[in-house]
Amino acid sequence: MRLATWNVNSVKARLPRLLAWLAEAEPDVVCLQETKCAAASFPAQEVGELGYATAAHGDGRWNGVAVLSRVGLSEVSRGFPGEPAFDAVPGAVPGAADASPEARAIGASCGGLRVWSLYAPNGRTVDSPHYGYKLAWFAAFTRAVEAELRQGRALVACGDYNVAPTDADVWDPSLFAGSTHVTPAERQALSDLRALGLRDVVPTPMKGPHPFTYWDYRAGMFHQNMGMRIDLVYAGAGVADRVRSAYVDREARKGKGPSDHAPIVVDLGPES
Repeated sequence: MRLATWNVNSVKARLPRLLAWLAEAEPDVVCLQETKCAAASFPAQEVGELGYATAAHGDGRWNGVAVLSRVGLSEVSRGFPGEPAFDAVPGAVPGAADASPEARAIGASCGGLRVWSLYAPNGRTVDSPHYGYKLAWFAAFTRAVEAELRQGRALVACGDYNVAPTDADVWDPSLFAGSTHVTPAERQALSDLRALGLRDVVPTPMKGPHPFTYWDYRAGMFHQNMGMRIDLVYAGAGVADRVRSAYVDREARKGKGPSDHAPIVVDLGPES
């Protein structure tokens, strides 16, 4: 089975590139993030012509996640139990009854795997309420994963975690001092997830020593490999043992009008 994850930074803006990439890479299961469209507007027909069933979760021009599968798609969960809502934005009333979680997580069962596509909150700045929301979101997701693992699920959680696990996952750690994405609390959130028995499937970088997956659009950042590894594949032990190869598809980051993220492609062997 070939599994992939990709923050496409608007599925509609990137649709021709996505369709071409699907036809070329031929993944069996794809986790997409930052689709930036309502679920009803997701281009399910277009990807369906390539053999993919779609489960999408989105509410407009921000956030949004999806799972595409050509090996079966069932048990779809839009969001997860206990997922917090962010209601501290200007004009909102904290604890408002109508507050609802953002479209940041979707789970589905595909070809014997329980797959989660995740777009974790950014956090903005460490003194922002968005940072507290990010940590609360990770804590709730960890509890949800723990419950699924107790059921004996073969689980993989893919996506844009918006956290660089170590200093080696940032092109210049000194530039991020005091910023989000690298704080001890965020990295502890990842550690708590891994402590459940999940393994970090680190891909081959394809260029240089660091498997970066994100590069800012500013001129020269990509070509100089000034990036970050914030797109991650966390797999349960049974799934991680099946990994035959994993790589960052840098080619998908090149050319006209790319996403600022590159896909990660993971090839799994058969179940033992």
